[in-house]
Amino acid sequence: MEASISELLKHRAKLWKCYIIFLSFLMVLAWIISVRIGPLHTSYMDIFHVLLKKAFLWLNWDTPLKVGEAKEYVIWNFRFPRAFMSILVGAALAASGCVFQAVFKNPLADPYVIGVSSGAALGAAIAIILGLNIAFLGVSSIASTAFIGALVTILVVYRLASAEGRISVTSLLLAGVIVSIFLSAVLSILMVFSGWELHVLIFWLMGGFSHVRWPYITTATPIIISCLICILLLARNLNLLLLSEEEAQYLGVDIFKMVKIFLVLGSFITAVAVSCSGCIGFVGLVVPHIMRILLGPDHRILLPSSILAGASLLTFCDVVARIACPPIELPVGVITALIGAPFFLYLLHRKREVYTF
Repeated sequence: MEASISELLKHRAKLWKCYIIFLSFLMVLAWIISVRIGPLHTSYMDIFHVLLKKAFLWLNWDTPLKVGEAKEYVIWNFRFPRAFMSILVGAALAASGCVFQAVFKNPLADPYVIGVSSGAALGAAIAIILGLNIAFLGVSSIASTAFIGALVTILVVYRLASAEGRISVTSLLLAGVIVSIFLSAVLSILMVFSGWELHVLIFWLMGGFSHVRWPYITTATPIIISCLICILLLARNLNLLLLSEEEAQYLGVDIFKMVKIFLVLGSFITAVAVSCSGCIGFVGLVVPHIMRILLGPDHRILLPSSILAGASLLTFCDVVARIACPPIELPVGVITALIGAPFFLYLLHRKREVYTF
């Protein structure tokens, strides 16, 4: 019996390493394809030359490489930031999806379960309709107000759900639903009274990366990467959250403290992602499910796999959104919904194979 368990663990370790290598390769491939795709034809050598040229300039070396000015400008200022942001947002949504599913002990939970998307949407709507100009660190006023809206929503939901310094998961879920419904109602009122801004608002609500430039990357990257590292370092504790309160106390784990930490990390990283990309659904729901089916419920394996898979999936979805019906660019949220909704229905009706959560 012990030998068979040992063999199973060794097999799963080997399988996990293979998946990590494959998913890493897939993410790099998605990034390269994303940078290459666009109205202006560019080759893979053009991308390589731009990277080398920027590296030489950064090192103050003379470079013999020659790239057309138009190609270099488009690749560096438009396509690179867009590809990087799709990777960051995909990784952030997948990681926060894993976190919320573990915290709520519910495989149907997603990053927007406590109303983050509604708060961000209302913040963006206010900026668009009122024409606010409060850009921060080079990031547009829409993204800035969306982040503020998401952050305020998180604080309000936590305040409503907390009692005597503790946060009940059930209360948090109910508070999130109530606040989300209220904010959606306010957003609907604003949309009724909006004019030409309605088109801009709807397109933002469906999510996309066409607006992303380098200031978005330099502002969002440190925050998202820091949160991802913290979540990965605490992956073992996510496994403990799936235990009962008595079992966790027996192991010396402060379950309420862990819940608070993960809720803050998951909510904050989601707020940053939504403020940069708009509301992109299903990534945080579908990706953890797929990885859990393939690799099991251990979050030490599930989290890094989901991060890489989420980054790859969203980047490929962005590519599809750009080439599906040229010259019109579809919102990325539409593509993720078209992929995610059928898969979600499949999960709901899945009877034959049951996997452990």
